[in-house]
Amino acid sequence: MNLKSVHNVYFIGIGGVGMSALAKYCVAAGKNVGGYDRVSTTITASLEDLGVEIQFETLLDQIDESFMNPTATLIVFTPAIPESNAIFRYFKTNDFKVLKRSELLGLVTEQTQCLAVAGTHGKTTTSSILGHLIYECNEKVTAFIGGITENYHSNLIQNGTEISVVEADEFDRSFLTLRPDFACITSMDADHLDVYSSEEDLVETFRAFTKKIKPSGKLFVRKGLPLEGITYGVNENADYAALHIQVENGAYRFDLQTPTGRIENLLFHLPGTHNLSNAVAAMAMALEFGCAAVDLRNALKTYKGVKRRFTYQIKTDDFVFIDDYAHHPTELNAVYQAVKEMYPTEKVSVVFQPHLFSRTKDFVDDFAASLSQFDAVFLLEIYPARELPISGVTSRWLLEKIKSPVKKLISKSQIVSEIKNIGHPIFITLGAGDIGVEVSKLKEKLSYAY
Repeated sequence: MNLKSVHNVYFIGIGGVGMSALAKYCVAAGKNVGGYDRVSTTITASLEDLGVEIQFETLLDQIDESFMNPTATLIVFTPAIPESNAIFRYFKTNDFKVLKRSELLGLVTEQTQCLAVAGTHGKTTTSSILGHLIYECNEKVTAFIGGITENYHSNLIQNGTEISVVEADEFDRSFLTLRPDFACITSMDADHLDVYSSEEDLVETFRAFTKKIKPSGKLFVRKGLPLEGITYGVNENADYAALHIQVENGAYRFDLQTPTGRIENLLFHLPGTHNLSNAVAAMAMALEFGCAAVDLRNALKTYKGVKRRFTYQIKTDDFVFIDDYAHHPTELNAVYQAVKEMYPTEKVSVVFQPHLFSRTKDFVDDFAASLSQFDAVFLLEIYPARELPISGVTSRWLLEKIKSPVKKLISKSQIVSEIKNIGHPIFITLGAGDIGVEVSKLKEKLSYAY
């Protein structure tokens, strides 16, 4: 399919992070863009500011007439959209060209030098660091990010279209639509077992993804993963490794060992060994791509992070409020490691919103073990996203397995009072559901209290 011949693009589920980045790309390419989503958000508002017309009801008569011509319109949908959606049904049954988000991403990137980041954890942060590094090296890059970057206040970084940086999403096997020049795999922990039959099935699909790399391309893998490629790690014997690490005022100062030498005295401002590992992966890809070490040194120290990835909301001498997207036991462990590295003696309270009934069911004991590390755990009800309830799978079931000194099932309206009452100096919100919508409200209310 030749995207140059497409004049109109209509996105079903346009408010998603991945979908909205593609929508912004299409606007920049001069196309007429519209779409549907369930609710208005800051993301949909940012698209409307670009002139994108968005509807929030599944009414066909609200769709602009310009999108009703099958020969000139491309329909893009997210797998999160149910088959019963009236708009989706209409376009599927009326001769329109309909593509998944990942299929459009594959088309957009196939004529570029594509650098793809895959992994069950770390791909958003790694791809955003990589996009920032290459952008700061003044390369002609477009980076599609699965989160809102703090540097650019957007999920799209754009300085040209010769190079693309993308997240290669394993959900729904979406990354198999890509043909990258470089690919990185950060992790292959069991997840999305509602899509994959087993952890082995997931790992084999990652292996299939590595076979999508172009013959002249390169594969980067975190040290210890059962894959052959250029390895990276932290304090490990890898092709690229962070060594001589020091923590200074919440930042890392380190040396980067490379296959050809050492780059000394680098500075990186995101807490957590997992984030330092992501930075090493991005540096390795950028160096192998051909970026100069001197330019990368300056770019790395200016990287500010991604919203909802260990993001400080309040940071005073008496109280710290951090927000993080963590929704898998491995990610919860990474947050715990990071906060204890920064605040080793302080008590930490967390509010966690489990995401998906299936994920809670598959990893309930691991979730309980991860959460039990914190001094106080307040659980919200499970955020269902695309799922229907599973009998017996509830937040109370998870709560009973947690061994923290303080644990409680609460509603969103109780968060502020519970955090004030317990009085711990560190507070973290965790989860991938609509807990993210509460963060700005919590920040405002807790700022008055501290």
